[in-house]
Amino acid sequence: MNFHVLTLFPEMIENGMNTSITGRAIAKGLLSLEAINIRDFAFNKHQKVDDYTYGGGAGMLMQAEPVYLAYESIASHTAKKPRVVYVTPQGQVFNQNMAREMAAEEDLIFLCGHYEGIDERVLEEIVTDYVSIGDYVLTGGELPAMVMMDAIARNVPGVLGNEESAQTESFDDGLLEYPQYTRPEIWEGERVPEVLLSGDHAKVEEWRLEKTLAKTKEVRPELYESWAESHQEYFVKKAKKEERLRRKLQKEARKKAEEEHF
Repeated sequence: MNFHVLTLFPEMIENGMNTSITGRAIAKGLLSLEAINIRDFAFNKHQKVDDYTYGGGAGMLMQAEPVYLAYESIASHTAKKPRVVYVTPQGQVFNQNMAREMAAEEDLIFLCGHYEGIDERVLEEIVTDYVSIGDYVLTGGELPAMVMMDAIARNVPGVLGNEESAQTESFDDGLLEYPQYTRPEIWEGERVPEVLLSGDHAKVEEWRLEKTLAKTKEVRPELYESWAESHQEYFVKKAKKEERLRRKLQKEARKKAEEEHF
């Protein structure tokens, strides 16, 4: 996976991405990162890349030509026309499915805007995806780009080391993650749930799914409803299991009552 970032602040991207898991993945050659300074393609004395907007309005707008030339410096060396993600609050909200899908790309370009945005003409020319990380406005696109690159990188084979980690995290199956515990067994009077100490993997998985569903239903009911709609068989099996347990308890209660009677 090759990340290319068109930005006015390349050092911000490099400092953020060359740390922790993504930094180790870059060092191992599992990822590559290229931060392109758009100012390097502004052919004027002060490397100015913005100007006033036609029609008036507050703020400055990034010009088309420097952005396009920065893009061309990458696109001219890739095997095919690269996918370009423009980071904007006007885009589709980024999610885990998008992260998985983008992780399959060989080259991915992130275009980071500043000021009041970028000249629409160059966006129409090069952008393939308009993506947001939420309904709020930031100073520039660098932080959202790093958020997305981090999420995408986690889906690139080998980056996490333990592939199971990516498969059991929140949103990977459309649900929030279950609660987790580590040593000590008792902390501030609170114990680790007994089932997690039992060694019974089937019961552990059952407990985790129940906690996952409960958490998702409470915090993100729309995710829970979507999952429930496509997993009706789970609720059918659960109802049958609960009915068997109910009958078993009733039978045991009757037997105990009969023994006490005699």
